[in-house]
Parts: sequence; C-alpha cells; structure tokens
Amino acid sequence: MGIYSRMGDIINSNLNAMIEAAEDPEKIARLIIQEMEDTLVEVRTDAARNIAERKELTRREDDYRKHADDWAAKAELAITKDREDLARGALTARRQAEDMADVVGKEIEVLDEAIGKADMDLSKLQTKLDEAKAKHKALTMRSSVARSQVKMRTKIVDTRVDDALSRYERMERKVDELEAHVEAFDLGEGESLESQFAALDSNDELEDELAALKDRMSKPKAANKSDKPVKKTS
Repeated sequence: MGIYSRMGDIINSNLNAMIEAAEDPEKIARLIIQEMEDTLVEVRTDAARNIAERKELTRREDDYRKHADDWAAKAELAITKDREDLARGALTARRQAEDMADVVGKEIEVLDEAIGKADMDLSKLQTKLDEAKAKHKALTMRSSVARSQVKMRTKIVDTRVDDALSRYERMERKVDELEAHVEAFDLGEGESLESQFAALDSNDELEDELAALKDRMSKPKAANKSDKPVKKTS
C-alpha cells in the first residue's frame, strides 16, 4: 500500500539531518509534524475500514459455515430416506459452502495481517510524532534564545561603537582645547612683547616731555634774573 510506503519513508527519515539542512528549521519541523499527523489520520482511517470489512467477512464466513452444516444435516436426512441423489446434492452444496467459507477465511487472514501491521505502524509513527514534537519544541526554544542573544549582542555592539565614537569625539575636543591653550599662550606672549615695546616708547615720550617741561621752566627764571635792576654802590 502507498500509505504504508510513505509512512515508512517518514518513520525512517533522519529528522535531525532535515532540520539542520533546512533554511528554516522551524518551518521544516512543522511540515514534518503536519505530514505525520496527516499520515496518522489516513492510517487510522484505513485501519478502521479494514476492521469494519473484517467484521463483515467474519459474518459471511460464519454464514457459509452454517450453510455447510445445514447441507450436511440434509445429506444425512436424505440417506435416512434412501434418497442418495438428494444426499449427493446436499454434500455438493456443503462442499461449496465450505469452499466459500475458506476463501473468506483467507481474506480475513490478509486483513488481520494488514490490521496488525497498521497497529505497529501507528505505534511507530506515534512515537516518531511525539519525538518530532519534542524536537520542534526544543528547536523553537533554541531559536528563540538564539534570536534574543543576537538581538542583545547587536545592541551591545552598537553601544560599544557609540561609546568608541563618543570617546573619540571627547579626545578630539581635548586636543582642540589643548591647541586653543597653546594658541592663547602664544597670543598672550605676543601682547606682552608689544606692550613692553609700547611702554618703552611711552617712557621715551615721557622723558622727552619732562625734559621739554624743565627747559621751558628754566627759561623764565633766567629772563627774570636778567631784567632785575642792578643796585648802585656808593
């Protein structure tokens, strides 16, 4: 039967290899589980059909056996009545009924084998299905944990990059500040030299003004002395 062949392929498949090779392990695991569940339904449906058919065949076999017994009884009755012709006919009918019962019995044996195999297949498939569900649950959990870790690591990396850039910017600001201090120092020195030279010029001008003032003040005194009358002596 095709159903048993397909079920056998599923049972004998390496779920771990399929899951690891799949681009989406969770998806392939769900597909495997769905396939197994569908197969279980089909096998159970076939098993139920076979069981119902076996019951029908069992009834038919019982009927043929009863008919055979009835014809055997009629053959005996015909003998007691000295009707060998009827006895021969009854024995022939009994043999036909027994032959039909045997044929039906063979069909029942085939169904019994199929039902027994289906029962074993169902047991195996149910075990594999439980295993697949457990693997899927574990896989889902592992996938969730992995995604969380990736998300967390991504955030950590982003934070580290931001921190590195921030430290670099702070370093640039420090360098700018140092350069500004150097420039300020140089500017301070330049102003000091200029102020010193300016002070020298200012001192020279001050000395010149002082000398000019002294000169102006000395001239009137000299003039006053020359204009004063000379006192005559007797």
